[in-house]
Order: sequence, then structure tokens, then C-alpha cells
Amino acid sequence: MTAHSETVPSLVDRIKQTLVGLKMPRAIEILDVTVRRIERGELTAIEAIDALLAEELTLRENRRIKIALMMARLSTIKTLAGFDFSLQPSLDRNRIMALAELEFIDRSEVVHFLGPPGTGKSHLSVALGVQAVRAGRSVYFTPLSDLVSALAKAEREGTLREKIRFFCRFSMLIVDEIGYLPVVPGGGNLFFQLVNARYEKGAMILTSNRGFAERGVLTWMVGCRTSNGTFALRRRLVSSTFY
Repeated sequence: MTAHSETVPSLVDRIKQTLVGLKMPRAIEILDVTVRRIERGELTAIEAIDALLAEELTLRENRRIKIALMMARLSTIKTLAGFDFSLQPSLDRNRIMALAELEFIDRSEVVHFLGPPGTGKSHLSVALGVQAVRAGRSVYFTPLSDLVSALAKAEREGTLREKIRFFCRFSMLIVDEIGYLPVVPGGGNLFFQLVNARYEKGAMILTSNRGFAERGVLTWMVGCRTSNGTFALRRRLVSSTFY
């Protein structure tokens, strides 16, 4: 046995221990294979380092995305690549793909997807949410009924301000199924408080089968009791982009 053959395993073991200390499980997993590729001349030392780091980064990024998707409540993953634009010929594909660049998040804009059931509104909103998560943005997805129920519960418990701050933490808030289910009494006022708190401070995506610009529809949708409250909420929601 040569001195070289005795030294290499010892060095590899030491590298593994270092990787353990650095918490790099994927690099540990592929280290032996990578060393053999170096010995066969398939990789240079610098290429091997690059491969180890790339594999570890991929693992960590996939883990980050998985956790972020869970925290965003995006349990069903949708993508823009999986959306069949041919079924919605009136939809401007270029405008949707422009949204995927996520500049509307930087501008704290509100995006509305309006249309009857089954037209892909939720698919598009979730797909943009997934895109944002992959880009490192914080996202939260919720149906309107769940959102208002959470706000109402917080109000009863005296923690409404904290709950609104929680929903304002996210770069993008997706509110789905607006107008499908009735909200709790006083829900309109609670929704307005949240929209007002996020106004020009955080992006939102809203989906509905009804037009927000219609005063009567808006009153029915969120249960606003006063004309001033209805107008203020409508102004917040209408000063944005519709699809």
C-alpha cells in the first residue's frame, strides 16, 4: 500500500467531518463519487468544488422553497407553464407573463383576476405566488372567507392590530374566492382595514367572479354597511390592474 493511497482516505474522512460541521449533507453524500471522478480524470479539483457546492445549494434552495410554500399555504402547486392559454383566448398571455417578472410586487400593486368559475383565476394566482416564492418573496394565500374569519376572531380576542400586522408582513397577499361565500357580519369593515393597511405598502392578488368597480356588487361582496366605507374600499381596489 502506497503512502498516497493511505493518505487519500484519511483526507476524505477529514473533509467529510468538515462538511458535517458545515451542515452540508448533500456534499457529504456525493463526496466519494466526486473523488472517484477526480481520480479518473473526469473532473479537475476546481470543477469538483463547483459540483459539490452546486449540489448543496440546490438541496438548500429546494428545502427553502418547500418550507416557504407551506408557510404561504400554497398546498396545491400550479405553474404558468401548466396553464392552457388556448382555453382562454381573451386573456393576454404577454401581460400574464409580464406579471411573472414580479415587478408589480416592487410597486405594491393590486392585481385582479375576474371571471366566472372554471376560468383559471385561482390557477394564475397560485402560479404567480409560486413564482414569487421561488424568487425569495414572502407570500400568503387565503380564501376571503378564511381571511375575514381570522380577522373577526382576532377582533374578539383583542388582537386585531397584531393580526393585521401579520397579514402585512408578506410581500404578496393572495385573496381567493371573493364573492363566492358570504362573510361574517362586520367582515367588510375588517377587510377594509387590512386593505387600507397594505395600500401602497404590499402587493395583493384578488380573484373574484364579480367586478370590483360595481358599487352594489362590492357592497354585497364584503358586506360594507356605509357608503363612505364602500367608496373607500372600492377606491383602494379599483386603482389597480384587472385581468
